Amino acid sequence: MFQKILVALDNSEIGEHVFNEAISLAKAVDANVMLLHVLSPFDGGYLNPVLLQPNGVYPTLHTEAVNKYMQQWEQLKQEKLDMLLSFAEKAKQAGIITEFSENLGDPGRAICEVARSWQADLIIVGRRGRKGLSEFFLGSVSNYVLHNASCSVLTVQGPIQDHTEVPQATNAASA
Repeated sequence: MFQKILVALDNSEIGEHVFNEAISLAKAVDANVMLLHVLSPFDGGYLNPVLLQPNGVYPTLHTEAVNKYMQQWEQLKQEKLDMLLSFAEKAKQAGIITEFSENLGDPGRAICEVARSWQADLIIVGRRGRKGLSEFFLGSVSNYVLHNASCSVLTVQGPIQDHTEVPQATNAASA
């Protein structure tokens, strides 16, 4: 069945859920696990090094701002590495042979590339539940992996993010 499972993680509620599902499966089939987190400087949750001049015409990088950015970037990398170390320790305590990697780049592409080079049999990735225009504009790592992976892919569903609001009924008698 599966001997090598790549688990794509982030430090969120769904990341914890993906990890737990992956550990359960790895124990059941006696598989090795590679835990992967991809740092993407282009994601909204990460830092932006470009600071615009007051006139907004040309981007400039001031020495002090760049130094602060680099400190924040190093801190972010360390936080994510600590997250991976914590997950790896939990997996090892569960008796699973575990490796981990922190990569930089586009998450979907990096996941597929690591899976290919590590010769994974299965990729486990979380799915946030974006639909429609939200998925189109914000992108979907899980969708990219499903269509480009060189092995099987298991998506673990997170809470569905419904961005449509349902109008509240009002009672005219109480108004």
